[in-house]
Amino acid sequence: STVSWPAASNASRTHGEAGLVAQPRIEERLTQVASATEISAAPDAIFPHVNSLEKAAAWSPWLKRDPATKLTFEGPAEGVGNKMTWMSENAQVGSGAQEITASQPGERVESTLNFDGMGTSTAWFVLVPEGAATKVTWSLDADMGNNPIGRWMGLMMDRWVGADYESGLANLKALVEGG
Repeated sequence: STVSWPAASNASRTHGEAGLVAQPRIEERLTQVASATEISAAPDAIFPHVNSLEKAAAWSPWLKRDPATKLTFEGPAEGVGNKMTWMSENAQVGSGAQEITASQPGERVESTLNFDGMGTSTAWFVLVPEGAATKVTWSLDADMGNNPIGRWMGLMMDRWVGADYESGLANLKALVEGG
């Protein structure tokens, strides 16, 4: 499946079972990446795994890359205000913070990500029932700024983040369907 974005673009790709669309252009500040998969479960069975950053750690593609990542959790155990900070020596994981900023039970979770030294992004999950299954879309918006190097990095978001989103969704699918 493919996620369509309303923003203009000349780039669109689809990968594997999960749909992935990245639409960066060098002249655009905003980079959008999205990956989607279908999980054989109701939205209510999936929602707790995306509405708690501590529970999300169980299927995170980045924590599998560096199991020694130091995690700290603050605020409520789930929903708005649930916050996680991470620190890793692994450059592919890095350090930063994530906080859930909006939560609609069984439907959507939005969070702000602050990557140390790389700025702030917005990520979200959307859960849409499709018969006995649920389409789960994991998306990211990143403002790459006016710097040409930042804009070039925006062009690489598909490669850098897209594959991790697909891996994370596959982990989430295995966790929910196996559990």
